[in-house]
Amino acid sequence: MIFRPHVTVACLVSAGEKFLVVEETVNGKATWNQPAGHLEAGETLLAAAERELYEETGIRAAPDALLKIHQWVAPDGTPFIRFLFRVLLDSECETHPQDNDIDRCHWVSADEIIHSPILRSPLVKESMFAWFAAEPLPLSLLGTFGDAFGEPVAP
Repeated sequence: MIFRPHVTVACLVSAGEKFLVVEETVNGKATWNQPAGHLEAGETLLAAAERELYEETGIRAAPDALLKIHQWVAPDGTPFIRFLFRVLLDSECETHPQDNDIDRCHWVSADEIIHSPILRSPLVKESMFAWFAAEPLPLSLLGTFGDAFGEPVAP
């Protein structure tokens, strides 16, 4: 059987001791998540991360490191490959979600995220553990190949 996971990106955004979460209503309940979403056709992983960050928070910033790649199967059986990126900001900033699915954004502590009862998925909490445990990986690990991304193909 062919494995066809959903490829997603997430941004773990930090400003000092605070982290940014987006609040969205899922099945009538408020949930917290990192700014995250699906990779779109013809899009690089970094472009997807920047796009999702902007759409869900109104913040234009680029990831500076890859923190973790999670392979996960949701309770409904949906498989995911999730690329977790680090985004470091100098200070907390105002947010202006562009995506109607996002109700608001919050700057919260790591402890508030880890102990929150309203996380969208267990990956939100696991991402915080990756923040503290993982050695950030260089973005140069990620590459594209071929003309689908505007790069020349070697003869």
